[in-house]
Amino acid sequence: MRADGYDAVVVGSGPNGLSAAVTLAKAGHKVLVLESHPTIGGGTRTSELTEPGFWHDMCSVVHPTGLASPAFNSMDLGRYGLEWLDPEVQLSQVFGDGTALPLFRDLARTQETLGRDAAAWGATLGFAAKHSQDLISDFFGPFRIPRHLLVAARFGPQALLSADAFNKIMFRDPRTRTLFAAIATHVVRPTSGVATASFGLILGMLAHAGGWPIARGGSQSIADALAGALKAHGGEIRTDHPVRSFDDMPDTRLKFFDIDPTQFSRIMGDRLPTRYRSRLAKYRYGPGSFKIDYALSEPIPWNDPYTAKSATFHIASDDQQIRQNEEDVKAGRHPERPNLIGGTPSVIDPSRAPDGKHVAWAYCHVPHGSDVDMTEAVEAQIERCAPGFKDVIIARHSMTAKQLSVYNPNYVGGDINSGVSDLRQLFTRPVVARVPYATPVDGVYLCASSTPPGGGVHGMCGMHAAQAAIRRHG
Repeated sequence: MRADGYDAVVVGSGPNGLSAAVTLAKAGHKVLVLESHPTIGGGTRTSELTEPGFWHDMCSVVHPTGLASPAFNSMDLGRYGLEWLDPEVQLSQVFGDGTALPLFRDLARTQETLGRDAAAWGATLGFAAKHSQDLISDFFGPFRIPRHLLVAARFGPQALLSADAFNKIMFRDPRTRTLFAAIATHVVRPTSGVATASFGLILGMLAHAGGWPIARGGSQSIADALAGALKAHGGEIRTDHPVRSFDDMPDTRLKFFDIDPTQFSRIMGDRLPTRYRSRLAKYRYGPGSFKIDYALSEPIPWNDPYTAKSATFHIASDDQQIRQNEEDVKAGRHPERPNLIGGTPSVIDPSRAPDGKHVAWAYCHVPHGSDVDMTEAVEAQIERCAPGFKDVIIARHSMTAKQLSVYNPNYVGGDINSGVSDLRQLFTRPVVARVPYATPVDGVYLCASSTPPGGGVHGMCGMHAAQAAIRRHG
């Protein structure tokens, strides 16, 4: 232990930074977390964005990877107040005419809605769900030879396909293809891209293996539970403590950064070797997102009854629209009818809004760094599927991609995945290295979403980084 009393300092209190801190603290290290904001959480903050009593999640809302996360599960976060809420309908895929295709946690119930694609869905998503623990342990981290070779041999070739190719091979019904393509677009890449099927498979698998839950009270409760676990093991947190340079940090043996490579290079300065800094400068960021949060006087008046029971919805006419929109975004164009990802968490968590009222959210993909207000386009899409939606809006709060990047500097250009997730940069983020979390500076580690396994609220980047440090430094 150093003279100042700390063994390790973590910069940033997002789920990865806090998971790194808890992992270190459980191993007996004295840990300090430094957060520049007045509140902890990174992408898991909840706030009254619109009106008093309406609690909105600033960024992440739905948490399939959080429920399945080995990092979170190893910390017993339920002891510190985290409660997952599971909707009756995990996801509702809404089409342009207002009809919808529900995705249930129960595989057989989902298959009943898929008609001629029922068997194919079971053979792919059902197989993955049956072996979800094996797949999570093999693929939620840095690249390594899978330990469950038979499962990986069946899953891997499918995962390497583009979502378009997977759809063409596996499914015949356009509605099923739209459902899968929309799930795959959470990776924020065109569905023609290599390995985009993997994200549809993983997220679809999680819908059946555990569900797409929300956290009671908002995503802030995830950060609060992690903070509770950290403090229970002797760790400390300081808010309103920005780190602008290396000299702003305590002199500790280990230092962890839950920040993107651009900020990291700026803070470290000349302490980083020139070659490593140039490699970090080549790190690629993806498209941005435009997000709106709503305070509503009543539930969204969906045409489809199943959508009213779901905390999460996707809106897209068909998989061709999804493909074209994602290609437009990558090329720097704003879609006229964007694909939407959204939800109404108050459907299963009444604590989010005053009695009888509701909160909702929606976002669409936009070009990197966009400052275009997409409110009209987003609301037109919802209104087509829920006539009268605009009449129940009490208030709204929107953030362009540019504003998102200001709110959370890790979302460079509004990229909520903190970097492109393709084969070149999935397991090798931020650089190609045997231990991607370690840096050339002794005792200095990266633990943000710019390290494997990438974006999502799961804390796995932080856990892996901390474990790598423990293996190297004891």
